[in-house]
Amino acid sequence: MSKFPRDEAGMLALAKEMRDGFSANVDVYPAPPVATDALDASLDACEGARDAVQAAKAALEEAVATKQAAFDSLEEEMRTDIRYAENTVHFDDAKLKRIGWSGRKHPTPMKEPGQARSLAVRQQGGGSITLAWKRPSDGGKVAAYRVQRRESAQGAPWSSAEMAMETEITLSGQERGKELEYRVLAVNKAGEGEPSNTVTVVL
Repeated sequence: MSKFPRDEAGMLALAKEMRDGFSANVDVYPAPPVATDALDASLDACEGARDAVQAAKAALEEAVATKQAAFDSLEEEMRTDIRYAENTVHFDDAKLKRIGWSGRKHPTPMKEPGQARSLAVRQQGGGSITLAWKRPSDGGKVAAYRVQRRESAQGAPWSSAEMAMETEITLSGQERGKELEYRVLAVNKAGEGEPSNTVTVVL
């Protein structure tokens, strides 16, 4: 059993076949409800409308291309004048604002990180220790954390134990039987923040 076509090309092909078939078989189909001349007129109307749409699409594509070319040309001209204006007034922001432009923004200097917070011992034993802390609540963006260690003896210098990228680290191979202190400093290219609180352990 035939299925009625859903696409335009299929409908037009079937309509032409029906028109030609009715015209050639008047003895079989003497009086179709829609006469062949009416069917033929509808075919012409559909084909004309289809051709008009195709022409409109082509015109639209051409118009879009023309518009884009015009905007590209305008952009290049504007950029040329902006470069001229910037060089003429040496990027003077106040003078550039007279033409709706502005000077180069001076980069904001990077700030040192704030203080790492709430350092605590998560786990310890067997010559290892797991430390965790919170990110600084202020200051510049943190690039890494420097974990420092020293013996609890008064005046002992701090030494770097490890660098951490996250807010938790496990240190292994730590000295046993000694009272050790740990602290964390947030660091970036501008420097380092204030040391965190200190935790004291004996491993």
